[in-house]
Amino acid sequence: MQGTGNDFVLIDGLRQDISAIDFTRAARHLCDRRSGIGADQVLLLLPSQTADFRMRIFNADGSDVQMCGNGIRCLAKYIWDRGLSDKKILDIETPAGVIKPEKRDGLVRVDMGIPILEAEKIPVRLEGRVVDYPLKLEDAVFPVTCVSMGNPHAVVFVDDVDGFPVARYGPFIENHQIFPERTNVEFVQVIGTDSIKMRVWERGAGETMACGTGASAATAASRLKGLASGRVRVRLMGGELVIEWEGEGTHLFMTGPAEEVFEGEIKV
Repeated sequence: MQGTGNDFVLIDGLRQDISAIDFTRAARHLCDRRSGIGADQVLLLLPSQTADFRMRIFNADGSDVQMCGNGIRCLAKYIWDRGLSDKKILDIETPAGVIKPEKRDGLVRVDMGIPILEAEKIPVRLEGRVVDYPLKLEDAVFPVTCVSMGNPHAVVFVDDVDGFPVARYGPFIENHQIFPERTNVEFVQVIGTDSIKMRVWERGAGETMACGTGASAATAASRLKGLASGRVRVRLMGGELVIEWEGEGTHLFMTGPAEEVFEGEIKV
């Protein structure tokens, strides 16, 4: 499945027993674009004792993560397309909490929760809020604004995102010592108060076509800095997402597409 070009191998753990599979190892094989299927991440659809369903997420390098905005839209579409639930709004348990995707005019709208702004909770090895913190690398200094959407993000504002060397600086920021759990990195160009362009370096996956939590974090950072309104269209390499956030203490909503590409079987 794919959402704005962020692609996934979704495995249905409701209809088959996958408990014996080591997905730390299997994800690396499944996500390999030459010897496997090819994907940014693996999504597991699982039963839940506290919600309608449960989702687990593994990056292409085998690491597991708390949340994925594009992934949960794809998971919700899979559930609806196969008649696994007739609820318009689903409760899906994730390591980041219960997330609520909703059908919305052929798209999926997701309540992403309240953005986390405190450094300790993101986590970042700093104090208070991290807005335009001068992050020093070997040959550059980048002002970063940090937000958690259930997973950590460092947002860097640039003048020309299309020409920016994401592959050069993304890994350095991802693995910087101030991020104890590494971080996703968003490089953002502000087009207007209602529009931004973004490229993303995802923790454990490298540069991807899109990132839903990243688009959410980038919008939150833009609004914190007074650069954006309450409704922002985020232009990504794989398409567009609409992010709505009224400001601190309120829930953030993400709306975008989800699509099934193909179905098959593979040995792991």
